[in-house]
Parts: sequence; C-alpha cells; structure tokens
Amino acid sequence: MFGYEPEFVGCGDARIAYFDVGRGKPLILLHGNGEDSSYFKAQIPEFSRFYRVIAVDSRGHGQSERGSQGLSFALMAQDLKAVLDTLGIEKAFILGFSDGGNLAIKFALTYPQYVDKLILNGANVEMFRGIKPRIQLPLYPVYGLLSVLGKRSGKAAHKRDVLGLMVHPYGVKMEDLARITAPTLLIVGEHDLIREKQTREIAARIPDSRVEVFRDGDHFVAARQPARFNRTVIEFLMGR
Repeated sequence: MFGYEPEFVGCGDARIAYFDVGRGKPLILLHGNGEDSSYFKAQIPEFSRFYRVIAVDSRGHGQSERGSQGLSFALMAQDLKAVLDTLGIEKAFILGFSDGGNLAIKFALTYPQYVDKLILNGANVEMFRGIKPRIQLPLYPVYGLLSVLGKRSGKAAHKRDVLGLMVHPYGVKMEDLARITAPTLLIVGEHDLIREKQTREIAARIPDSRVEVFRDGDHFVAARQPARFNRTVIEFLMGR
C-alpha cells in the first residue's frame, strides 16, 4: 500500500495496522475519518528522514479490523496505546489530522505521559459548534439512514459506525484542554471546514500552543500544500 507494508498489533478482537518507517524519535501519524495512512503519502518520505514515522490505521479504517465493539475515540486511544506499548515506545510526537486530531486530543488527555509534542491539523472539540454547518448538518440524515440500513447490512453498519465518529461527541470538553501540557501546534487552512473561532478557542485553552493558518488553504493542507506543511511540522518538532 502506497509503497509501504503494514505490520499488525492485536487489540482485543481486532488487529490494528501500522506502518513503521525510518529511524529516530517516534512520530505518530493519525489520519482522518474514512481514510487511512495513505493520506500521509506526501509526508512519510520527508518525515522519515528525521524521525521514526509510525502511521496507524485507526480501528475500522484502512487495513485495521473493526472488531465487535463498535468505533469510538476512547477505544481507538486504547488501540494506539497498545501499538506504542508493543513497540516499546514510551514517548512520542503525535500528529493528527481531522478525526485523527480529535483522537490525538483524546489520547493526550487519557495517556499524557506518552506525548512529547502535539500537532493538531483541522481538529475540533465541539462538533456542532466547531464544524461549519454546511458540512456538519448534512451528516445527520445520512447517519439516520445508515442506522436503519445497518440492521440488515454489515456494510451499512460499518459506514454508520465510521460516520458516527463525526456525529457523536467524543467525551472532550473545552475545559479539559487545560490539562494538555505538551507543546502544541494547531494547523488549519484559511478556508478550513473547522470554524476559526473553534481553532482559536482550542489554542487559548491549551497552555503551550500556537496556531499556523495556511493562506488559501482548506481542510486538506497536508495533501495540497505538502512542502509547506512538512516544513512547518519539522520546524516545530525541532524547536525552531
């Protein structure tokens, strides 16, 4: 897949796939909703020049199995901990995009001892207030339809569970962010689907954080402005 072969860790009744590339301090990559690690195909070759890149397919995504427990950020945070424990990684840089950013937040709050620095690209905390209405509102009737179809179709049930990650709150409130002590970089596009007010509030709540806005960028700046995205991330991780 995109030039790299996956490895697997057993997490309960599901195998979680990850791609382990390069050497150095571990840098974990977490993709967005309905995607997989190939989203970072423009990042992995560059980042692996400096770091040991571990790109994880979230449960029910890519080559990772869904298991029987449904999908939730809490469960995916447990999966990520299991991957790091299996690899003997005690501390790492964490970069999450979109839902992967939400997972990074959940992980940093649940297992803070594992997080050195945190990069949140297009993450949100309060979905209804955080995502622009033209993006968020159409999700609910689709989710409702999939919930009905999912009673008879395993494929529809899987799509329901994946979409549910964008519909249901994931157990994090704005006031929780004060507990994140890791230095944090928030990256968003000027025309991101995340409301600017949400991004600014997240940054204001995390004690050691800053925001980088990509001019003329949208939600997918890593894929569409990879040179700038990669440079911004590496400079932040190197403390420049």
